[in-house]
Amino acid sequence: MSEEFLRLFTAYTADPDSIGRKLGRAVAERSRSDPLIVATATDIALYPGDGKPPTVEGFRISTRGFKELTAVSHLGPAVASLVRLRALGEESWRESAERLLAEVKATRAANSPELWAERIAVEAYRGREHEIAAMVDQACAATTRYLTAVLEDEEYLTPETLRRDYLDDGVNSMMVATFFLVSMDISFRITRWFIERDVPWERAMVVIAGRQGRPTAGVTWNTSSVATMILAASRGRLPLDRVYMAPHAPTFSTVKDGDLTEVIVLEDDLRTLWCGTRATVELGAVMFDGYPSYAPGGLTLPDVSDPGVTEVSEMPAIHSADDMRALVTRLRIVLEDPRQLLSSCVTDFATASLAAAGNDPTQVVVPGLNTP
Repeated sequence: MSEEFLRLFTAYTADPDSIGRKLGRAVAERSRSDPLIVATATDIALYPGDGKPPTVEGFRISTRGFKELTAVSHLGPAVASLVRLRALGEESWRESAERLLAEVKATRAANSPELWAERIAVEAYRGREHEIAAMVDQACAATTRYLTAVLEDEEYLTPETLRRDYLDDGVNSMMVATFFLVSMDISFRITRWFIERDVPWERAMVVIAGRQGRPTAGVTWNTSSVATMILAASRGRLPLDRVYMAPHAPTFSTVKDGDLTEVIVLEDDLRTLWCGTRATVELGAVMFDGYPSYAPGGLTLPDVSDPGVTEVSEMPAIHSADDMRALVTRLRIVLEDPRQLLSSCVTDFATASLAAAGNDPTQVVVPGLNTP
């Protein structure tokens, strides 16, 4: 290796005192007063700027109702996995089916409107407790019927019966509804949290940090449910070019007992990450003025209302809350498209519906719950 070439390389990059690092620090210094929003897979931190202490809002695993609804939404893929296990010649499908059946029966017995209203008690679901309990009961009943039948006759455990006698027996609608309810609740809380903090969105620096779901998913703004919710919460004020997806960025653990030590320690690193990226972005206009510039654009969603459409490369447009063809197609797409987060199935539709209702969940129509 040539020492001369190596020194030239480090003069611009890969050195703490390089030109690139100096530019990044200069941009960061001029952005110290700007708010920094950092979202991990489970929490959002807001650093107000000027050294003021951050605040953190948990939005997923640690919140009420998430695990309960997720447990029910998993029934569809769980039973479908049994179909695949048997097709692959794995005898373990029977033991797994018996375990799942026992858990479904126990869940059905525990389920009630009172459970949802008094113990789970999600604010965004207030007034819908009877509907949610009825939906869960129906899904558990359908699962019990199907599992009982396949345990009596394993030849019945096929993709055809799965679709015809199980998924179409209210389970598809249930999966749509549970995804929507979770997204609506999270978006409702995040939006209210940001409103209370009066974020100056035009100056906000946003980093979606770390792994958001399966390793291949959620690494672009239009496949990330968290990015979708933050953009919705800004009510159009947050410029899309200020949202950076950073799957390799450092993250903080879920805050426990109000201890923000780890969150505080990471602020400088995360500000440096955002500003270092911004510094490179801003070189474009300096170097190539007069050539076409990059502008992040919207995503044109395909229309699947025509039964003749058999393939799509993006999530389809949802025309209304009862557009079950588009909604169920999305259930398929989030499984088959490795870019998609499973949680992003209907997030954009839920956040848009909530925004149109003025962040009032009681005014939102929940597909699969309020619709056939």
